[in-house]
Amino acid sequence: MNWRRTLLIIALLTPGLGVIVIMIGSVFYVAVMQSFGFYNLVGEESFSLEHWQKVLDSKQFSRALRYSAYIATVAAIGSVTLAYPIAIWLRRPFRGSLVISALLKAPLFVPGLVASFLFLNVIAFHGIVNQFMMWIGVTDAPIRLQNDRGAWGVVFLQLWKNMPFALLLLTGAVQSISDEVLDAARDLGAGSFARFRKIIAPLTVQAMQAALIIIFIGAAGDFAFQVTAGPTNVQSMAQYMVFLKDSFGRWNQAAVVGVSLMVLALCGSLVLAVLSRALLRSGNRW
Repeated sequence: MNWRRTLLIIALLTPGLGVIVIMIGSVFYVAVMQSFGFYNLVGEESFSLEHWQKVLDSKQFSRALRYSAYIATVAAIGSVTLAYPIAIWLRRPFRGSLVISALLKAPLFVPGLVASFLFLNVIAFHGIVNQFMMWIGVTDAPIRLQNDRGAWGVVFLQLWKNMPFALLLLTGAVQSISDEVLDAARDLGAGSFARFRKIIAPLTVQAMQAALIIIFIGAAGDFAFQVTAGPTNVQSMAQYMVFLKDSFGRWNQAAVVGVSLMVLALCGSLVLAVLSRALLRSGNRW
């Protein structure tokens, strides 16, 4: 009876999940094989580690890898950190809470490229920020804020775009915690931080891990924010992959960067998920 039920579940999932698995699996297969010299658009096909060696020996690749890992980590941790107190604040409905929640989640409906150009208009030479600083006398002339070397513009855009998503996941998890549990902890003398550390965080760890993983993967493969508002002295992994493809058609080396980006997304998300649970376990021992 169990195997029949299992087969029924697999059959029901096959139309949707099967297509996704086939599409993702085929893309991953072609990218891996192309990185080893197969599926060449030009020239002969043969197994070779030359493309991996050229990319891994490139300083531009190592800089792009570190940069993408940095942006993805800051975006994931920063978004969850900002979303947690807001989710706790909106846990109990109050007058205007629905309006505030809707406004905070509005960035989810704004395309990333549109947000980038809006941001550039604000920080441009004759944008609102420069005009305001000259008006209050901070500067005598416009200063360059666009494409800053520290990538603060990209970090801001990532937080602005991803924090609402983390808030969406954490709000439901926080609201599922019963008032009796929190009231009992309060009666036993637990303060706000103790209640968060020992009750709220452990009970919402799965939502937190989901937010960390999804945001990290999306930010690691970012292209729109980096191209429009990112620093010009370093490239992201996605930007470097496109650069290799466009410069003399180095598709095999671009495939190496693509596979490396997949590995970065997988390893980084697993590390964040494991570390978040480990920190919660160590925190409960305090």
